Amino acid sequence: MDLTIVPHKMMQHQFGRGDRHMFSSSDDQGMLKQVQASHAPDGREFAVKPLLYIIEDIFQRSAPGIPGFVLESKNAQSDVLDDKAFQSGFFDMLDLLSFTINKVSCEISCKCSGGGDAHATTLGIFNNLGSYSWDAKVVLAMAAFALNYGEFWVVAQLYPTNPLAKSVALLKQLPEILERADTLKSRFEALSNLIKAMLEVAKCIVEFKELPSHYISPDIPEMVTATAHIPTAVYWTIRSIVACSAQIMGLIGMGHEYVVSTSESWELSSLAHKVNSIHNHLKNQLNLCYKIIDEKRHIEAYQALVRLMETPHIDNMKVLRALLYAKDDQLPLFEGSTERRAGLELLRRKNVLLLISDLDVSHDELFILEQMYHESRQHPTRTESQYEVVWMPVLDRTTPWTEEKQQRFESLQRTMPWYSIHHPSMVDPAVIRYVKEFWHFKKKPILVVLDLQGRVVNTNALLMMWIWGSLAFPFTSSREEALWREESWRLELLADSVDPAIPVWVSEEKYICLYGGEDMDWIRKFTMTAQAMAKAAGIPWEMLYVGKSNPKEKVRRNMDTIAVERLSHTLQDIPLIWFFWVRLESMWHSKMKHGKSAENDPIMQEIVTMLSFDGSDQGWAVICKGSEMAKSKGETILKCFNDYELWKSNAKQNGPIPAINDYLRELYSPHHCNRLILPGTTGSIPERIVCAECGQPMEKFIMYRCCTD
Repeated sequence: MDLTIVPHKMMQHQFGRGDRHMFSSSDDQGMLKQVQASHAPDGREFAVKPLLYIIEDIFQRSAPGIPGFVLESKNAQSDVLDDKAFQSGFFDMLDLLSFTINKVSCEISCKCSGGGDAHATTLGIFNNLGSYSWDAKVVLAMAAFALNYGEFWVVAQLYPTNPLAKSVALLKQLPEILERADTLKSRFEALSNLIKAMLEVAKCIVEFKELPSHYISPDIPEMVTATAHIPTAVYWTIRSIVACSAQIMGLIGMGHEYVVSTSESWELSSLAHKVNSIHNHLKNQLNLCYKIIDEKRHIEAYQALVRLMETPHIDNMKVLRALLYAKDDQLPLFEGSTERRAGLELLRRKNVLLLISDLDVSHDELFILEQMYHESRQHPTRTESQYEVVWMPVLDRTTPWTEEKQQRFESLQRTMPWYSIHHPSMVDPAVIRYVKEFWHFKKKPILVVLDLQGRVVNTNALLMMWIWGSLAFPFTSSREEALWREESWRLELLADSVDPAIPVWVSEEKYICLYGGEDMDWIRKFTMTAQAMAKAAGIPWEMLYVGKSNPKEKVRRNMDTIAVERLSHTLQDIPLIWFFWVRLESMWHSKMKHGKSAENDPIMQEIVTMLSFDGSDQGWAVICKGSEMAKSKGETILKCFNDYELWKSNAKQNGPIPAINDYLRELYSPHHCNRLILPGTTGSIPERIVCAECGQPMEKFIMYRCCTD
C-alpha cells in the first residue's frame, strides 16, 4: 500500500486499533509472526549509541527554517561528536555497518518512490537486518532514513548559495516546493512529531539493552514484559520510517503540480500517536526496571557502608567521604562563618561531630549549640578546639524539593557558624538508611562523634553537650562515666550553666530559690511570700524563674510580667528556659543509658523529682545553699513559707533549709499524683519507673502534646 495517499477510512482501520493494543487483531498477530520469522541474530554486538548520536544530530540540523520543525538542541551531544576518541571508535564501527546502512537506505528510496506497500517494505527492511539484535535493527533503520533525509535537506539548504546544490535541487524540483513551505506547515509539523516519537522509542530500546545485567536479569516480570513488546516497538518504528520516507520522496519531482493532501498529515499524526503510546508503555517498564536497579544499588551501597564503618582505618577520610560526599567533582562543605565552599581535607585527623537533623531544627537548640561552639574556640590551646562540627541534613527523599525548602535550608546554613554539607542531595540514600538504622535518627537532632580514625565513639553527644558542654570532650562513654563519678546533686549541676548570675550568688553564699510553673497568680503569691519569709529570717535571698519545659508564649508573658513587677530574676531568654529543662531530660537519658534508675541512684531520683514537678499543673520551688537543698510543689512550698513562724525556731537552731525540709515532711500527704513527661523521640523509654516521692511504680500512659499554648 502506498503511504503517500491513503483514504481516511483505511487509515482509521490501520492505526485506530493500535492505540489500544499494539498487535490486537489476528492480522496484527500475523504481522508479528512475520517480523519474528525474519529475526535470526548471529550474536554480533556493537555499541549503537554513537550511531544514535549521529542520527539525532542529523535530525536536529535538518530543516531549521521550516515552520514547526524544531528538535531540542543538544549542545552536550555536539561536544561528544567533536570528541576525537568518539570519532575513532565511531569510524571503526562504521567500517562494519556502512554497507548495511546504505543497502537499507537504497531499499527505502526505491520502494517509497514507487508507491509500494508499506507493510511489505517494512518486512523487506527486517529481512535485510535479520542477523542483528532488536536495538541494532531499529538504529540501523533510523540511520538509513537519516541518510536519505539528511541528503534531501542538505540540497534544500544549500541551493540558494551553492551552484552544485542549485542544479541538483532544480532536477528534484525542490525550489518551487520550498517557496511554498508555508502551505506545507501542517505536514512538516506532523513529520517532526513522528520523527521525535521514533527517536524516543529507539532511545528506550537502546536503554533496555544497556541495563546492567549485574542488577537486573532478563527473567524478571518487568523485563519479560518489555522484551515481549520490543519487537512490536521496532516494527512500528520502522513502519513509521517508511511513512516518513514516502512523504519526503513524494515531494521530489512533484514541482508546481504537488497538492497538499490532508490525509497525508493525518497519516503521520496517527502514526505519531501510536508510536508515542508505544514509547509511553516502554518508558513505564524502563522506569520500573530502573527502580529495581536503584533498590539493588542502594542495598549494595548500604552493605558497603556498613562494612566500611566496621573496618579500622588510618585516618577519618574514607569514612567522611562515604558519609558526606564520595565524588571529587565539587567541594562538599559550606563554611557558615565565611560562606565559602571547602573540601573534606580540612577535617583530616580531626574529631568530627556530625549534627544530623531535618530542616525543622529549633531556634533554641541552635542558639545554645552555637554558644557552646564559640566558647570552645575561645581557648585555642584546649583540646576541645580539635573538633569540628558538620551539619548533615537528612531529609525525606520521597517528597519533592521545593523553593520553600531551599530557602529554609539556606537560612539554616547561614545561621550555623560551623561546616555544613553544601546541599542535602549530596547525602546518599544509603547513608540516610544507615543514619536511621544504626544511629537511630528519627526526628530530633543527634550529634554523632567520629574520632581521628573515623570510628563512632558516640551516636548522640548532644546529651553530654547539654549537660557539660565542651568539658565532655572527647564525648566517649568512658568520659561520660568519669564525669558522673565526679558529680553530686547540687545547684551547680542543676543550673550553673544556664545563668551567669548563679556562680556569683553561690560565691556570695546566698540562699538561691529556683522556681517554675505557668500560673501567674501563684507566681505572685509565692514570690511575695518567699521574699517576706527571707526578710523575716534575715537571710540573703535570690530568686530565679525557670519557667516550664517546651516554653511558649505563656512563659514569655510571665517573664515580662515578673520583670515589670520586679517579683524576681528570670532567665535571660526563652532558649535558656528550654536549655534548663533539656539538660534535665539529657541527664535522665544519660543515666538511663548507664543503667541507673531512681531506685539505685540518688542523682537520678532528684532528676525524676524535677521532671515530675514540670509535669504537674502547679508551680514548684527548689531552695539551695551550698550542699543543702529543699524542694516541693507549689501549694505545699507556699504553705511552708506562709507558716514560717511555726518552724522559725528550728531554722535558727539547725538552719533554714533543714528546717524547711522538716516542715515539708510534716505537710507531706501519702495521697499524691506525680506525672513524669519525657520526650518519646529521644533515647529509650523504660517499661518501669518508680515515683520519686513514694517509690511506687508509676503507670505509663501515651500523651500527644501540641506545642502551642
